[in-house]
Formats: sequence, C-alpha cells, structure tokens
Amino acid sequence: MFHDLARDDIYRLETPKLWLRWPKLADAPNLARYLADHDVTKMTSRIPHPYPPDEAERFVFETRRNNSEGKSIGLVITPNAKPDQAIGAITLAPTDVEGELVIGYWVGVPFWGRGYASEAVRGMLDIGFGMSPANRVVASVRTINPASRGVLERNGFRYTHDAESFMPARNRSHMVHWFELERQAWALDAGRETSRSSRDAVS
Repeated sequence: MFHDLARDDIYRLETPKLWLRWPKLADAPNLARYLADHDVTKMTSRIPHPYPPDEAERFVFETRRNNSEGKSIGLVITPNAKPDQAIGAITLAPTDVEGELVIGYWVGVPFWGRGYASEAVRGMLDIGFGMSPANRVVASVRTINPASRGVLERNGFRYTHDAESFMPARNRSHMVHWFELERQAWALDAGRETSRSSRDAVS
C-alpha cells in the first residue's frame, strides 16, 4: 500500500525537532522502559500492562516486517539531536474501509508537553497521504485523554462521534472520541503551511 521508498529501512522523515525512522533492535530497551509506565499504556488499545520483557523486541521485528511488505508503516520517534534515542512510536495501517488509514502514536512521559506528538503526527500524515493512495486518516482517543485529542485537532482532524471501543490489551471496552482527516483538508492545510514557510523565508 505504501510507496517503495518507505519500504527501505534507511528511510526516515526529518521534522524540525524529530526524526521518524524505522525501529531497530537497539531501540527495544528504550521502548520497554517508557512503556513500563501505565500512564502511557492505559491510553492505548493494544499495548499491554505490565509490559512483557520481550514485547519491545517483538514490536521491532513485526514492525520492520510490515514496513518491508508495505502493509503498514511504523516508525519510532526520536529527537533530532539524539536520533538513536527512541522516545515513542507512531503507526499508520489500513482499516477495513477502502482508502482509509488509522493512525496511532505514543510518546514517553518524560517527553510530554514538548509538542513531539503533534509534530510526529504531522510528519506521519505527510507520509500517509504522500506515499499511499489513502483518502482519509482516522484516529481514536480515550475520552479521558484530552492531550491526545489536542494533538489531533492541531493537525486538522475533525471530531466525528463517540463510541465504545474494545481494547484488546485492556480486555474491555472504553469510550473513545473518533476523528477523521480527509485528503483534501490535509492538502489545503499543507498548502497553507508551505505559504507560511515561504513568507517566513523572505521576511
């Protein structure tokens, strides 16, 4: 589903503060350390708590396989000053609806409040719409997670509805807010960003 360029493990996306790159085995200890925090995992649907000792390695291998096969795209989030320090992860995967992707992301607690999640989502949207034929990206956040809702809204996502969603890692359903971003809305916003950047460059 994704362009061949993203299916090569040397692929990375650089944003003002971050690198988004393929995970590697050396990232597993950092990922496991941050995912040991229940404040992170309780907001996710598929990350267990307590976090199993070998789960981070499994994530690395599975993500790399899915990336190489073009089934989905999963990247770790790293500060651009320390590209070997994985502080979170972000994934785009197809849903059962044709032309639709779902985005998921997390950032370790020590790095909350720095705008990293918003920046990572913006970069991942560029990959999703720029390297796949997707027409829409959807996302859900628990209703008790206003910070994650803010991340989506800052990136142009539109709230659609609330619903109960079964979370396998929690073994129960929780109420979530659902959001969506259409390709056309993303393209308009990307155009405004380019215009602002161009003005800044000559001002």
